[in-house]
Amino acid sequence: MEPTDVTIEVLKSIRDEIRSTRSDLSAQIAATNERLDETNVRLGDLSRRVVESELRTATAITDLAGTVREMTGVLRAQADLRPRVEKCEHDIDELRRLVSGA
Repeated sequence: MEPTDVTIEVLKSIRDEIRSTRSDLSAQIAATNERLDETNVRLGDLSRRVVESELRTATAITDLAGTVREMTGVLRAQADLRPRVEKCEHDIDELRRLVSGA
């Protein structure tokens, strides 16, 4: 079987279509790679902002825990003084009663 001019032309046409398709695909792949690079940059920025936000949150929680600890200490001190205050109030009432009855 000998190649004919029509066969050669069909093969050339197929070759040209393949080249064109490859060129189009290369351009699309390049554009996709650019978008991926941009997405990676945005994800990196988003990741950095999330870490910064978590750090601020952790700092605020730590500060809050310290404040709660201080308030607990104050409340405990007040609770420890309660019996003494009640005794003093009782003594004052007793002294008032003695002074007014004298």
